[in-house]
Amino acid sequence: MTEAITQVLRHLAARELSEARSTLRHLAQAGDPEASLLEVTLTANGTGGAPDWRKAFAQLADCGARFGGEFADQLALMEQMDLDRDGYPKRLPEGDLIDASIQMQRFEGFLSPAECAFIARTASDILAPSMVADARTGAFKAHPVRRSSEAPIGPTREALPIQAILRRIAKASGTAVTQGEALTVLHYAPGQEYRPHLDTLPDTANQRQKTFILYLNDAFDGGATHFDVLGITVKPRAGDALVFDLVGQHGSPAMAARHAGLPVTAGAKWIATRWIRARPFDVWRGPEAA
Repeated sequence: MTEAITQVLRHLAARELSEARSTLRHLAQAGDPEASLLEVTLTANGTGGAPDWRKAFAQLADCGARFGGEFADQLALMEQMDLDRDGYPKRLPEGDLIDASIQMQRFEGFLSPAECAFIARTASDILAPSMVADARTGAFKAHPVRRSSEAPIGPTREALPIQAILRRIAKASGTAVTQGEALTVLHYAPGQEYRPHLDTLPDTANQRQKTFILYLNDAFDGGATHFDVLGITVKPRAGDALVFDLVGQHGSPAMAARHAGLPVTAGAKWIATRWIRARPFDVWRGPEAA
């Protein structure tokens, strides 16, 4: 990473978004591939300006012609996605209703093998021990109830294929892209698990409404998603997706949504989760953004 890009990231961390975009524009015009790729990402997701998928896609296509490499790889992946001009899927696989009480649906073949690999690759170098929200303070901390590694794919890593998948999630869940938290990749080694829990958060004005799970692989034993109140166990299958409601009619946590990631007994389990809030969520403000 160059010093110039490091400076851009400092601007972003300080929420100096317009300064970051201005610096990126200068670097991209000077022919810096790393800056060009980051500019494409931020143009599409609206960091430091209005989101503009069409402009970002045109920038990516131009960079693909000039630089090839990662730009060309992303373009090739998106050619397989059958997207409309704004990055949304033209069609979706049909969801199968598993349980009506929490509107749990499974989408078979929601992701292609190449898309699963791209998501895992995007986050694999920043995996860190998973955290849970403290029931009293809401602060995130390590806890034995959750043993895994995780990596949120923040705005600077939301390459266009990732953003296209986020649009697919929004369309499948009947929500807006802006309601989602960062897509979070989770890795479970043998013996690791997430004991029964609810995904809702304590004392927040913008509660999580839905959980959307993407199963990125299935070359492991154990690791099923188990809903203990409902007595339902969902076996992971690479490329499938699972979505369910987290709150009831009056906005209180739905106990039927309590679930566990059962222990992995062999191999490594990879999933990605998107928690969807009631209203737009500002990723830059941190985990408790209203």
